[in-house]
Amino acid sequence: MYKESFLMAWASLIANKMRSILTMLGIIIGVAAVIALVSIGNGVKQQVSDSISSLGSNLLMVMPGAPRTPGVRPTASSQRSLKEGDYKAIAKLDGVAAASPFTSNSYVAIYQSNNWTTTVSGVSPSLQTINNLTMKDGRFITEKNVQNRERVAVVGSTIVKNLFGNEDPVGKDIRVKNIPFKIIGVLESKGNSSMGEDQDDVVYIPYTTAMERVQGVDYLRMVYVSANDDNGINRLQADIENLLRVRHNIKDSNLDDFNIRNMQSIMETMQQTTSTLTLFLGAVAAISLVVGGIGIMNIMLVSVTERTREIGIRKALGATYNVIVTQFLIEAVVISLMGGIIGIIFGIGASQLISKFSGMSTVLSIPTIFLSFGFSIAIGLVFGVYPARKAARLNPIDALHYE
Repeated sequence: MYKESFLMAWASLIANKMRSILTMLGIIIGVAAVIALVSIGNGVKQQVSDSISSLGSNLLMVMPGAPRTPGVRPTASSQRSLKEGDYKAIAKLDGVAAASPFTSNSYVAIYQSNNWTTTVSGVSPSLQTINNLTMKDGRFITEKNVQNRERVAVVGSTIVKNLFGNEDPVGKDIRVKNIPFKIIGVLESKGNSSMGEDQDDVVYIPYTTAMERVQGVDYLRMVYVSANDDNGINRLQADIENLLRVRHNIKDSNLDDFNIRNMQSIMETMQQTTSTLTLFLGAVAAISLVVGGIGIMNIMLVSVTERTREIGIRKALGATYNVIVTQFLIEAVVISLMGGIIGIIFGIGASQLISKFSGMSTVLSIPTIFLSFGFSIAIGLVFGVYPARKAARLNPIDALHYE
């Protein structure tokens, strides 16, 4: 019975090709939209996760200045509250795997007749471990470079490209604020971040040299702190807060002249946000499937009307209520099944094209593909029930007399 019903449904679709294609269109668009939009949402989620993970999920960033609150403008002195002594005290805390001070500004780097505006950052040797920096050539800054306030620099590939071209930069001098810096190493290229920032447009020098010789300041812009493990990061954050309150003689936590960003918390928040966005995009696209289901119900009602005499003949020959219902339900499911398959092909293709032409990362989700396909079949069943029951309830005598 099922085989015969399937063959009859298929014959009906073939006999009315254009109508069948238009009926499937809602399902095709719905399934394709769900797959494409969810893949975009997953791509955004992956980019954010990769960007934060590249810094390390067990990373804390200690910065001067109280957290910004509405109506409160931080004073200039609060932005200078983080000192070298604070960094050294933090580095000695239990649970700290590595710590590096960080102070930076934008300067023009010059080599012979070439110049390039870039970010010059003062750091310690530990930054290489914290930020997973890999050397392409030469070496990174050492503790001796820091202690002796040496004028040495490690540069990214963007600096090499714009100042040196095809020359080997290691051993050569660049000038920053008319101060010569000998290049001791070149970093492996990291490309652009998920925010579009060029991660290779950097010059790293010893933080002591940056503070005294270049910037002329006695405060730090930030301290990067890497925890021994992800589980102890919240405890370490609390220890750093207590330490800085003691060092800065702060008795009320509301008066903190520093703030700490926990990358693990930021990652969790961003993942929750992007997951909600992905769910929203999928839900919006799923509306097209419901519209497609209404189209199926509409065309099945038309089919019942067109085939009233056929139904009457089948009932007169002994077809039961269940046989008629099954026939029309199978026909509705075949329409949604074909629409779902075509929609999957279009959805995967659209996802790949978006990634190729927009540069936006997309990540296909196998569960989403199966879910949208299953939902499309369910839509066919649900919206096919009313027309099928209407057909099965026809009086055979009235149906035979229908013209």
